[in-house]
Formats: sequence, structure tokens, C-alpha cells
Amino acid sequence: MPGGGIFSLRAATFTCAVALFFSSLTFVHPSSAQELIDRIAARVENDIILLSDVRHLGRYQMLVDGKSESEPQLLDRLIDQWVVQNEADASRFPRPTDAEIDQGVAALKKSFPALQEYEERRKQSGLSEAQVRDKIATQIHLTNYLDSRFRPSVQVDAKAIEDFYNTAVLPRAKARGQEPPSLEASREVIQEALIEQSIDAQAEQWLKESRSRIHVERLLDEEKE
Repeated sequence: MPGGGIFSLRAATFTCAVALFFSSLTFVHPSSAQELIDRIAARVENDIILLSDVRHLGRYQMLVDGKSESEPQLLDRLIDQWVVQNEADASRFPRPTDAEIDQGVAALKKSFPALQEYEERRKQSGLSEAQVRDKIATQIHLTNYLDSRFRPSVQVDAKAIEDFYNTAVLPRAKARGQEPPSLEASREVIQEALIEQSIDAQAEQWLKESRSRIHVERLLDEEKE
């Protein structure tokens, strides 16, 4: 997947781009008038995902990664987003603050070598600053929801941290010809990385089970056959 796995866009340092999995809140359109001017890509329960939403997500992927997935893959992401968004709404999970969104926008811009390169890529993608901000706000909202749901059950023991240090940190430092940090200096960072991995695994399993319980009609796939 461009930018990493579907949960890798979590706000933490260790997961970078999942900026793609949770990138839009605007794909559900109850208005019948909207259906008349845009093709329906899928029906999810009583909601719809439009082809324009699929392509909008593709433009956001172009901004973040310089490439996008195929339309069927993008549709998969939007269906998954629907599942998480539905759960977050049901639990009345709080929206991110303006300060959190500002930090997210700043982090995206800093991921480019220069601000000018970001602006050029954004213009090429066809996204406005407001649209980018909206997608980042959604990303933060949904990834924070998953974090709050699964983090409390995660436990990382000392042996797991040591194993990660020996099998990942030390070999990487050696390959780069660098002096590795000490285990103690690395402990907090490694612990958070392992927590993130566990959250991703739990969320992936939960999402798989949730998908099996919802009704999805994929019209985009039918049109391509």
C-alpha cells in the first residue's frame, strides 16, 4: 500500500503514511440529487461511496506519495474508512483540535525537502489547502479512535523490547556503520514501536471481522468487468 499499511497513518512517529487509509470523511452522500451527478462506486449499508470520492482519495495519495493505488484498491480503503468512521461516530469520539490539525499539516509539509516542493505537488494533485487540512483532520480523528480503542489492552514486556533491540536496532546501526544507541536509550522508542505494531494487528483483525458483518455492493468493480 502506498505510504504503508492501513493503520500506519497513526499519529505516532513510527507509522508514517497511513495518511491514506483515513483520508476522507466526505464519502457518504445521502442526497439523491448528488447521486444524479456522480456515479456510485459502492453501497455500504444505507450509505454510498461515489466515484469522485475514490478519485479524490487517489489525488491525496499522489500528494503524499507521488503515486496512487488503483480505483478498486482505493475503494477498499474507503469501505474500511466507513467501518471505522461508523464506530467512531457511534461512540461520539471527539474530533481533533485545531492545534492537532495544525501539527498534522506541518508534519506533512516537513516530509517534503522544501515547502516549494510541497506546494508544487499539492497543485499537481488538484487539492486545495482546505481539502488537505480536512483529510488530515479525518486521519487524526480515525487513527486516534483506533488508538484509544486498542492501546489499553496492549502489554509489552522487557524481553520483547530486548529482542527488538537485538534483531532490529543493532543490525540496522551496523549496516549503516554507526554506533548503536544503548538499550536503555532506545527502550521508550522501542516500546512505543511495539505498541503501535500491536494496535495495528488488533485493529486489522477487528476490521476484518467488521467487514464480514456489513452489506457492501461494489458497483465500481461491476462496471469494470
